[in-house]
Amino acid sequence: MNKKYEAIIIGAGHAGLEACFVFANLKQNVAIVTLSEEGIGKMPCNPSIGGPAKGVVTREIDALGGMQGKVADHTALQIKMLNTSKGPGVWAIREQSDKIEYANYFKKLVKENPYIDLIIDEAIDFSFDEQHVLNGVYTSEHGLLSTKSAIVTSGTYLKSVTFQGSIYKDEGPDHLKNSKNLSTTLEKLGFKLKRLKTGTPPRIYTDSIDFSQCELEPGSNMNICFSHFDQNFLNINKQTPCYLIYTNQNTHDLILKNKTKSAMYSGLITGIGPSYCPSIEDKVTRFSNKPRHQLFLEPESKHLPTTYLGGFSTSMPIEIQDQMIRTLPGLQNCKVQKYAYAIEYDAIDSLDLLPTLEAKNYHGLYFAGQINGTSGYEEAACQGLIAGINAYLKINNKKPFILGRDEAYIGVLIDDLTTKGVLDPYRLLTSRAEYRLMLRNDNADDRLLKYGYELGLIKKQNYEKYLDNKKLMNELIDFLKNETVGKIKFLNVSTNYEISNLKLSSYLCRKDVNLKQFLNYLPNQFQKLDDYWLSKVEINIKYEGYIKREIEAINNFTHLKNLDCSWIKDFSIVPNIATESINKLNKIRPLTLDQASRISGINFSDLAYLKYYIEQNKEKNNYE
Repeated sequence: MNKKYEAIIIGAGHAGLEACFVFANLKQNVAIVTLSEEGIGKMPCNPSIGGPAKGVVTREIDALGGMQGKVADHTALQIKMLNTSKGPGVWAIREQSDKIEYANYFKKLVKENPYIDLIIDEAIDFSFDEQHVLNGVYTSEHGLLSTKSAIVTSGTYLKSVTFQGSIYKDEGPDHLKNSKNLSTTLEKLGFKLKRLKTGTPPRIYTDSIDFSQCELEPGSNMNICFSHFDQNFLNINKQTPCYLIYTNQNTHDLILKNKTKSAMYSGLITGIGPSYCPSIEDKVTRFSNKPRHQLFLEPESKHLPTTYLGGFSTSMPIEIQDQMIRTLPGLQNCKVQKYAYAIEYDAIDSLDLLPTLEAKNYHGLYFAGQINGTSGYEEAACQGLIAGINAYLKINNKKPFILGRDEAYIGVLIDDLTTKGVLDPYRLLTSRAEYRLMLRNDNADDRLLKYGYELGLIKKQNYEKYLDNKKLMNELIDFLKNETVGKIKFLNVSTNYEISNLKLSSYLCRKDVNLKQFLNYLPNQFQKLDDYWLSKVEINIKYEGYIKREIEAINNFTHLKNLDCSWIKDFSIVPNIATESINKLNKIRPLTLDQASRISGINFSDLAYLKYYIEQNKEKNNYE
């Protein structure tokens, strides 16, 4: 093939698709190289998008012009808003997706886009010039493909092995072909590889489950979706139910009796598994004081006769799995379509990457998704989006795009990866974000839509629509802060002098009051705001004090962000700092003092010396 590409994406999972569509949506020629068409948009584990923190990430992806939220909305079986009994800092959308529809939706988009070439092949090597600038990708069948950048999004396919007890197979997820050559290439280039492990639960034939023994988990009767503009609301009457069940003492006894038959506990698996999504045998072992563990029965697709047994991943032998499953409520007489397995695979050390997700030692080579040590479709997708954006910007000689920890969960995730590294598959949690009250589900557009528009990934008419609503929202907030209850004369509360003289904003802060109760009494222009924008108004008023304190905390650290240290190529030139700190700084190569402050083992005195050195050498390094 003689065609030249702006980018070649290796892998067509959640990270690869986001990276691919950055280029395609900006009308740049891009190739996506994948081992099989079946791998495009595949959900090999839980068929869902969102959840705590993760749902906010998908909203952030959408606000930046990404794809995941749109496709999830159009292929949802159930949708719900989580944690509504708590504060808005932990609200999150979770959608149960139709895994067949989700993959087919992406396949159609890929095949119909004139800027995307789909290449079924294995990427095996890279071509660089003498300055380590990437200029091509070698594949098994198509040879050298010329490109200005490459983004590796290989997921769990690098030298992957699946396990069920003592049986292990050289294969990728769902018996798909794996990648056998790219790991060797990466090692030769100097990347330090690590073995990680994840797994997936059994699938049960739906018609063999006795749901009368299970607790119904319905969706939310609300107009909610991930996408800000391409909105597709799922009516509560069209939502497919999910169910909740629990393990019991019989389950636990059986697991403990046979624990050594698990591939993880027998020593067959050497890879490190995820701390926050452990196998069921790991849960029972680590939390032996718990009498039961929560499990979910979730539909996989309208086109499949199967139900996903969420929370029951295992590497036990099939015959033991079968016994374990039948100890569960509603599953005593079930038929199993597919038993669980664990999968072990190669990943790189994410400390070898810049915050742009570009390799530190190779220009134009980027990495995104599970190869960087993360878990989850949402974590993968946001990395693909950021890698794609930064590859495009670098090709066009533009400033890189790096989100701060105070701007997005995406910023938290990538900063954690490139500053702290990972020991086990990384899962994004609300507790990882120090400014989570600012990183809410409802304000992803306020935080990121401007960036998406400036990057060319958000349409002008959509951005202008947002600005119009934002202006009207601010006008309503000002109105509520200036007008009193008595002046509006609604709900007959003006007869109470104390309440009558309250500002409307103060009245709205009461727990038993919401804006919808008196919206009809307000000026007509505010009737244009829908439920989403009215909710934003309420949150801004009810949590104003907390939000102001968080903004002050963010501002107190802003000066550290402005202290650039990217120009320091060897930190041994900084006087007085410890050798251990020099070694860590040279490995991470932080871009700012703010990033340097989060490197494990860098003490306060070393940061003070570094700060002094940066400030003394501003002019020498053209720093402003």
